[in-house]
Amino acid sequence: MPVGRRTKGRWSMAQQKSEDRVVPEGGVMPAERVGSSPGEQGKAVPVEETAVQLGLPIATAENPKGATRRRTRDRLGAIRAGAPKAIDKAGMAAPATMEEVAKRLTSALLKVASNKGAPGPDGQTIDELLEQWPTVLPRLEADLLAGTYQPGEIRRAYIPKVGGGERGLGIPDVVDRVVCEAVRQVLEPLWEPTFHPSSHGFRPGRSCHTAITEAKGHLEDGYGWCVDLDLEKFFDLVCHQRLGAKLAERVGDRRLLGLIGRLLKAKVVLPDGVVIDSEQGVPQGSPLSPLLSNIVLDELDRELARRGHRFVRYADDAKVYVCSERAGLRVMASLTGFIGRRLRLKVNEAKSAVALPEDRHFLGFRLRVDPQTGTVEVLLSERTRRNAMERIRQLTPRNWGNSLASCIARINAWLRGWHGFFGIASPSAQYVLRALDAHIRRRLRAIVLRHWKRKRTIARRLIKLGGKPNSVWRQIYSGHKSWWALSHTPIVDHCLNRAFFRARGLMALVDMHRDASRHIVAPELPQLALWG
Repeated sequence: MPVGRRTKGRWSMAQQKSEDRVVPEGGVMPAERVGSSPGEQGKAVPVEETAVQLGLPIATAENPKGATRRRTRDRLGAIRAGAPKAIDKAGMAAPATMEEVAKRLTSALLKVASNKGAPGPDGQTIDELLEQWPTVLPRLEADLLAGTYQPGEIRRAYIPKVGGGERGLGIPDVVDRVVCEAVRQVLEPLWEPTFHPSSHGFRPGRSCHTAITEAKGHLEDGYGWCVDLDLEKFFDLVCHQRLGAKLAERVGDRRLLGLIGRLLKAKVVLPDGVVIDSEQGVPQGSPLSPLLSNIVLDELDRELARRGHRFVRYADDAKVYVCSERAGLRVMASLTGFIGRRLRLKVNEAKSAVALPEDRHFLGFRLRVDPQTGTVEVLLSERTRRNAMERIRQLTPRNWGNSLASCIARINAWLRGWHGFFGIASPSAQYVLRALDAHIRRRLRAIVLRHWKRKRTIARRLIKLGGKPNSVWRQIYSGHKSWWALSHTPIVDHCLNRAFFRARGLMALVDMHRDASRHIVAPELPQLALWG
């Protein structure tokens, strides 16, 4: 199998005949040469005047560490005021050149700053880069245009995965994140219009909701079986050579290709301080990684469309919908071989299966066809319910020492965000919402009882709330019970009821779901000539 060479920070791409790559007639349009006139792009500005136009005095670089949020907002406002407007007009993508990347550095800084994030291996924070930006920008532009920019190392951090295990994140330096974001802003207009409509991950105007809605439409059309494909360690196993060949099809600036190659091959610093080389994969944590992952998996989308399959893909999680289990098994075997041979990736056999959609977790939901009415219901998956229960336990610890109002405020903030995502569930999912509401109230009852401390105080408070004295004294003093066991006694449930917590501002998922009127429609699937 022929491979490409990478010399002096550049890629030399070898066309692979076995991949049946389709090249447009006439080849790739030549990119604008270095030093050529970029056309009417505005008046050139000397480097010395850049800081003046940005409105950031260089003296701000002398500010000490630990700047306040207000000063950070002031710096962001000053940079935003001097940032150039978008260059693209009428939907036309600018050429993918290093000059375009340099023009977008300031807007990329704004995007990285809005995302916040932790520092990389060099320890520089976003606030420190904002202070030093007037002096960093000219040097950064010069290094990029000269093709001599060298990215720093990537800090590896591990976070727990929802389904168990750990997920490795790659955290680049803040400056490298700015460069990656600028590269993304240049490359995205070139690939975004040609991505398949059934790809919903990390794309503007698309989300998990549009993916669920499209999957629901496939079930309504009679495709009642699901081929659940999960790629094993996708972000860690992306082939750099294949990715570079894909980028070279539309990017003619070798400086830009070399920069992307150096960003991908940056060394990784493990938590124990060991430094390792990166020969494959894209770092999760870089602003450029989502776009690169879609470019890699676009070949899978094309193959699925060529075969005429109904599918929905969100990042490395793909669902192919077929009419029978037998067809699903055939498709699973065929796609597993295609992914291994052509994409050089591996299907996770433990997480992939052919099953009914109601038995598979997809973006926090599961889809079920009502056998009586034939309508498709969007239900909450079991994993979503378990994660919600665990989060409620974290928000309502038994040793909560602050006021009940502050605890309710924390819960309400989480409930609004949680329902904002899972609120598209069908009305039949309310039984899960009721269980979550009941769990929240019981956790709060245990906190209230613990705040009241003595059983005598608890009994007197419950009597004031309308409890019958005989029942209160008998149930509170019967045996030795923990706060958790006491919180579910009938008299406590009666006195510290739903109305008690509603009067103190607690929101209810059932009420939010009943009042919400969401109509999320998946984007239409245009018949593009690219897929026949």
